[in-house]
Amino acid sequence: MAETDTLAAADTIGSDAFVQQTMRGLAIVWTDFEARLDRVPIIDKLNRGALRLDDYKALLINLRQQVVDGGCWIARAASNIDVAHFGLRSLFMRHSTTEHRDFRMLEENYAAVGGELATIRDGEKNIGSEALSAWMFHRASQPNPFDLLGAMFIIEGLGALKAADWAEAIRQQLELSADQVSFLAYHGANDDDHLAEFQEWVAEAADHPNARRIVKTARVTARLYLLQLEELDHV
Repeated sequence: MAETDTLAAADTIGSDAFVQQTMRGLAIVWTDFEARLDRVPIIDKLNRGALRLDDYKALLINLRQQVVDGGCWIARAASNIDVAHFGLRSLFMRHSTTEHRDFRMLEENYAAVGGELATIRDGEKNIGSEALSAWMFHRASQPNPFDLLGAMFIIEGLGALKAADWAEAIRQQLELSADQVSFLAYHGANDDDHLAEFQEWVAEAADHPNARRIVKTARVTARLYLLQLEELDHV
């Protein structure tokens, strides 16, 4: 069954089946995303052992501008969730609390590898980051934006499945210390806990029509995240 047919059929099935179909749809999105990710120039360099310090600095600068917005769009999403879904509202609020200081780690890593704090703090969003941020705030501004679970699946998936390996590869290739790659290492160690609870979150949202968009929102988020990494030099 095609992905769109699967999700359309979910309107007539129970919560358990909807969760299973959603997770299958998300797995398809992740597989495509992961394959495309390896072709992004900076990730390709990292995979080939050819990363330079300037590449890592550029990555930190560009991630910082997007991460600053992360806690904000999650908080906005929480404010638009009604009392009938109080558990998911609490989830989004907790998530916002854990994410809203992450940009400080990026600044600390940048300074630790010789960058000026003013440079990373004054940096602009690149073309992809502008699109990603606008998309996140647009979806977060809708009533009961449960489809943002799809966005979280992509972003948390990067932390759980990629960040630790990237941190270690960067540390080895550039001969850095642990405190110089702490942002990636932290997410590699902590985001797996979020993904472990993910199916429960999808089940709680299953009664609402916006949950039918979870896979589509994951697909859009994945494409815009790739664009952010592809456009590191274009503000």
